[in-house]
Amino acid sequence: MADNSFSDGVPPDSGEAAKNAGGPEKLTDQVMQNPQVLAALQERLDSVSHTPSSYIETLPRAVKRRINALKQLQVRCAHIEAKFYEEVHDLERKYAALYQPLFDKRREFITGDVEPTDAESEWHSENEEDDKLAGDMKNKVVIAEKPAAEEPNPRGIPEFWFTIFRNVDMLSELVQEYDEPILKHLQDIKVKFSDPGQPMSFVLEFHFEPNDYFTNPVLTKTYKMKSEPDKADPFSFEGPEIVDCDGCTIDWKKGRNVTVKTIKKKQKHKGRGTVRTITKQVPNESFFNFFNPLKASGDGESLDEDSEFTLASDFEIGHFFRERIVPRAVLYFTGEAIEDDDNFEEGEEGEEEELEGDEEGEDEDDAEVTPKKEPSQPAECKQQ
Repeated sequence: MADNSFSDGVPPDSGEAAKNAGGPEKLTDQVMQNPQVLAALQERLDSVSHTPSSYIETLPRAVKRRINALKQLQVRCAHIEAKFYEEVHDLERKYAALYQPLFDKRREFITGDVEPTDAESEWHSENEEDDKLAGDMKNKVVIAEKPAAEEPNPRGIPEFWFTIFRNVDMLSELVQEYDEPILKHLQDIKVKFSDPGQPMSFVLEFHFEPNDYFTNPVLTKTYKMKSEPDKADPFSFEGPEIVDCDGCTIDWKKGRNVTVKTIKKKQKHKGRGTVRTITKQVPNESFFNFFNPLKASGDGESLDEDSEFTLASDFEIGHFFRERIVPRAVLYFTGEAIEDDDNFEEGEEGEEEELEGDEEGEDEDDAEVTPKKEPSQPAECKQQ
């Protein structure tokens, strides 16, 4: 009987073919010289995505081990950076105490409790000469028929903080028409930092004069912060972040709560068919909902997309009050800070438009294209 068994696991036909071809090396050379085989091989290589992670996967185990050691060092760097920001917070607290006497005097000037001296009121503006000339011309013009009316001299700076709310888009979007009379009673906004040794946080204090809407002299909003790398994702750490916030209870006077509205609803009895009208209170849009914020989920459950957006917007507004509005209030009142922000944004857009114009200039012979104007992007508030 003929022996059909394989020797060393290689079929006789393939062994004979390799022998006739001059050995495996010769066969490989012949295959690699085949254009179709090379094209197929190149196509396969091109299909492999050349990403950093795919590159890392190709490294020897010893190199991957050293990379893991570098990641451990990076985590330690993140924890040192967190300590750095904690000390920055301590430094902010120290300098806040130095700023506060100036902010207290600012409040006195705004409310009219104190009148600034001539030296304190002196300010040399860029348009000083033009203003002086206009004033001189005005003084020279005398109208015989009408005696010059005495210039009004209101107390302090009326509607100072309300004007800031009206000037800043981020805040004006929150203010409803029925909020405006209340905000005209706002006298001061302060930032208070957490005490040494306490968890990192800051409090916004909104000080109101006595009014017909609520009895609270001060409304507060507390923002809780964290300056430590996330255990699950330590490399995402970029500095302190707001993680939650607490509002306060507003003691509204009867019938003056603008955060709710009363609606009437008709109800029909299923059995008797009679109709009755009931009234109930439902939430109402208002800036003062700012003091009743959405709470960050602390039980591990994730918030829905709308809630996350609302919470992120709230945190952004809190940072804006702390970092921009309170320290530079007079410049937001006059609009100078807003003009600076707008000019910076326009400069960036102008550069983009100029580059687009160059590209269009190169294609003058092509079909005429109407450029599409990009919508302006709102200024982002940078987190410390």
